Amino acid sequence: MHFLKDLGTNIFETIFDSVSEGIIVVNKQQQIVAANPSANDMFGYSKNELLGQPLNRLVPNKYHGVHGDHVNQFMKQSDKRQMGKGRDLYGVRKNGETFPVEAGLSPFNVNGETFVMALVIDITDRKKAEMELIHWSRIFDESLNEIYIFEDDSLRFMNVNRGAQKNLGYTLDELKLLTPVDIKPAFDHELFKKLLEPLKSGHSEKLKFETVHERKDRSTYPVEVHLQRSILGDQEVYIAIVLDITEQKNYTKNLENTVEERTQQLTEALAKERELGELKTKFLSLVSHEFKTPLSGILTSATLAGKYTESDQQEKRNKHLRTIQSKVKYLNNIINDFLSIERLESGKVTYKYSTFPLSKVVNEVVYDANMLLKDGQRINYPQDIDDILVHFDEKILELVLANLINNAVKYSPENTEIDIQIVRQKKYLKMQVIDRGMGIPQKEQKFVFDRYFRAENALLNQGTGIGLNIAKSHLENLGGAITFKSSEEKGSTFQIKIPLTDKQT
Repeated sequence: MHFLKDLGTNIFETIFDSVSEGIIVVNKQQQIVAANPSANDMFGYSKNELLGQPLNRLVPNKYHGVHGDHVNQFMKQSDKRQMGKGRDLYGVRKNGETFPVEAGLSPFNVNGETFVMALVIDITDRKKAEMELIHWSRIFDESLNEIYIFEDDSLRFMNVNRGAQKNLGYTLDELKLLTPVDIKPAFDHELFKKLLEPLKSGHSEKLKFETVHERKDRSTYPVEVHLQRSILGDQEVYIAIVLDITEQKNYTKNLENTVEERTQQLTEALAKERELGELKTKFLSLVSHEFKTPLSGILTSATLAGKYTESDQQEKRNKHLRTIQSKVKYLNNIINDFLSIERLESGKVTYKYSTFPLSKVVNEVVYDANMLLKDGQRINYPQDIDDILVHFDEKILELVLANLINNAVKYSPENTEIDIQIVRQKKYLKMQVIDRGMGIPQKEQKFVFDRYFRAENALLNQGTGIGLNIAKSHLENLGGAITFKSSEEKGSTFQIKIPLTDKQT
């Protein structure tokens, strides 16, 4: 602390030590001459351990060259400013862990010598929150349904997703000048306010009704509106999820050609609507759970990791960091599944054929699945497959097999076996994954490949109900097929068939 003593004031030293943000002071040679307790704690050093050390010790190796140039240039200009504006900055702790920071630089002179004081803030939590917000924003914006957020008092639109912009023909800036009344010709301001009263008074949590939307070009289309009240920051807002039901309305109209046909088809349509409604309810509950559970685990691990500040506690920190990485990867896989669905529906998927050993894919999938095995579980590897070459999309085959084997592990109890059987037929290669798990109830088997479906006896297990739907779509696009047989409490057998070509032996 010789540097602080040279300043000749105890008050400055007291302030320096009590500031909650990290303070680092360096000289023109970029050597650290002072570091307050907050900075030492942030970077994992003890008192006075940083004094005399080069500033680069606190910077990840890959940024050393660029960082030194930036500091030299800054000292020449001698003006206060935020360091790295427009770029992501990172620090490195004594244990080698890197973390995102924000730094403000201020030059000053003492006894004719120039110094720079850096105010450093650890923004790890902020970065995590930003990434979470990006994920949710992407789901909001890429939803195929129309989603609107509008103000409580003025009813002015605050945000509208791309699905709504596309259907209405307005840009987001244009919509922010409008209200729901401007796109609903069946309502005026007073009538719409009256409609919202049950939500505003708290008598209802959600409203569902059908009306008509008017596009920018004055054409109209029927919609189903799901409306609820919410909080955005400190502001009360309304959120509307709107379904374009044009096809549903046209279908109903056509049913009126004959009484008999109308009765039969309307009954089927209503039954299907009820099934879809149940699936939608399950899906909303599922997504909430699938995001909330890993996010809670991330928060807990992050909190616990922050408590282990000593060097000998590195293993405990690493354990929680691995947990965070695992759960972030799980959330990323969910987002990738949603994006895969969009690409499949829009026809943007491209497939890459290659010839490869079947054993390569099986080995990789089984290796990864072994990490998930419960106590006493075992995967029986298929026999005599070393000489089988496959001409197919390798990534898709790996995705499908991983989905089936991971499901078998997930839905089977401890001390059970999972069999993988592979048989080469004349025109197809047949692969089966057989488990002795909980099985699928007979009444629900027709929904197994439906998107977001999960059997009632599997709701306590993690999962989105998307994997089998994606696998089936990819296989059928590539000329293959997937089927299954299942008995409740006895197990399931899933079978996939991929076509053989003259390039396969």
